[in-house]
Amino acid sequence: MMEFLAGPALFDLVIAVLVLEALLLLAWRSLRGGGVPLADLLPPVLSGLFLLLAFRIWVGEGAWLWVALCLLAALAAHLFDLRRRWRTQD
Repeated sequence: MMEFLAGPALFDLVIAVLVLEALLLLAWRSLRGGGVPLADLLPPVLSGLFLLLAFRIWVGEGAWLWVALCLLAALAAHLFDLRRRWRTQD
């Protein structure tokens, strides 16, 4: 059990749950016509996904370049989300 918690498999599980959650929210919106709009859902999901990928690559002893690129992508998604939300609250 400790190997699972300390290894990349844990990140694989969390990534799968995050993707499943996003797909279920999109399906709910498509079927019911309500729920979270895509513009509100996608940026935080992408930010979290890229952050999880960076940690997964790091724990799996992957190349530092991929870790850096995932962290930059997470930052970009986060800043995009902040800018979009900041503008809509004025």
